[in-house]
Amino acid sequence: MEQLANIFHLGLKELRSLQRDPALLLLIIWAFSLGIITAATSMPESLHNASIAVVDEDRSPLSERLIDAFQPPFFRPPQRIQLSEMDHGMDSGQYTFTLNIPPDFQRDVLAGRSPAIQLNVDATQVSMAFTGAGYIQVIGAQEVSAFLRHYRADLPQQAELAVRIAYNPNLTRSWFGSVMEVINQITMLSIILTGAALIREREHGTIEHLLVMPVTPPEIMLAKVWSMGLVVLLATALSLLLVVQGWLQVPIAGSLPLFLCGALLHLFATTSMGIFFGTIARSMPQLGLLIILVLIPLQILSGGTTPRESMPELVQQIMWAAPTTHFVDLAQAILYRGAGFTTVWPQFLAIIVIGALFFTGALLRFRKTLAQMS
Repeated sequence: MEQLANIFHLGLKELRSLQRDPALLLLIIWAFSLGIITAATSMPESLHNASIAVVDEDRSPLSERLIDAFQPPFFRPPQRIQLSEMDHGMDSGQYTFTLNIPPDFQRDVLAGRSPAIQLNVDATQVSMAFTGAGYIQVIGAQEVSAFLRHYRADLPQQAELAVRIAYNPNLTRSWFGSVMEVINQITMLSIILTGAALIREREHGTIEHLLVMPVTPPEIMLAKVWSMGLVVLLATALSLLLVVQGWLQVPIAGSLPLFLCGALLHLFATTSMGIFFGTIARSMPQLGLLIILVLIPLQILSGGTTPRESMPELVQQIMWAAPTTHFVDLAQAILYRGAGFTTVWPQFLAIIVIGALFFTGALLRFRKTLAQMS
């Protein structure tokens, strides 16, 4: 009971120290609010509100049909311009796409020839350039084909593929991006807060005070783990309820308490990593550089950004040792597909084992650091 009391009171001390650090408090608030909203709504994968201008030199029913085919929400209403205005509009950034329909376009199509339509693309708009060019090509081919057939009905197919999208039927990017950003923020903040707590002890000279107190290194480390983990866990719960479900209107398919239990185990592993980095770094800038070197591979290679199946086999095997890999699998299964504990217990077990190993390694390093200081 005395050890538990020491861990509890040392954890309260960490919470008070965090309360007096406005920079970290602002980082927590931003990461679980505006950080998630920005990541979920910026740079859409699908085309949205692209600006397009058309130079119609044919002025035929077919050219009018092509122009009318570019509709919201993919495109803004097409702007009709003159050929002399095209270059200036592209250079000034007014239009992402400009389409030049040549003279006698309809006559050449009806005569069986293959006239070319010039499409100019502003490639500096990376998020829209290549996707939009494909959309325009498909739309143009469909409209010309329908014009020649005099109807829009598709030709009968020998076999038809029926697609059912179980989660996110409209493929709204914010549904995926918001949840994955919450996962990324959990990992990032837990490592930063625990590492910063240890650096702060060293910079303020309070680590020497702890050395002369009747507390052990495991108690000091567990106090930092539970206090910083609790802060991130509460911020995660509020973010999922108020930002993800409330602001972004993203439905959560599974059990939120089950996900928070998995997040708690993940925090045990990542806070231990933060302690380990805090024993290596000697200042906050050094800690930031160490976290960047580790955090970016963890986020990119864990399966939250790109599917792990598309990665080299060696990378997949290495990432099995990372807690983020199993946490991403667990989170996607619960929040996207509504999985229960009987489905995700292997991920729970893997995170427990990896977290125990990380905690043991961090504790050994922490003991060595305290021994050198004493």
